[in-house]
Amino acid sequence: MIVVRCKECGKEITGQSGKTLACGCPNMMTVNEDSVTAVDLTRTIMVRSNRLEEKTALSPDDLAFQEQRRKRKVRKLNFETR
Repeated sequence: MIVVRCKECGKEITGQSGKTLACGCPNMMTVNEDSVTAVDLTRTIMVRSNRLEEKTALSPDDLAFQEQRRKRKVRKLNFETR
């Protein structure tokens, strides 16, 4: 559930599943479940978001190893043809 506030009219709208809600001012901020649209998005404020942090299964040592591995150069092998 997200909560968004319109700077122009000051109305705070909470996203609900299955409903589209709008503030009604000239900015026409509309909230639908987890998306926000408006004429000018700079005139809106995201009060609360439902975005979760990404969790990784790798430890910091594993991440460092993968970064070093990613930076390795590819060796080209030259074979003699007879």
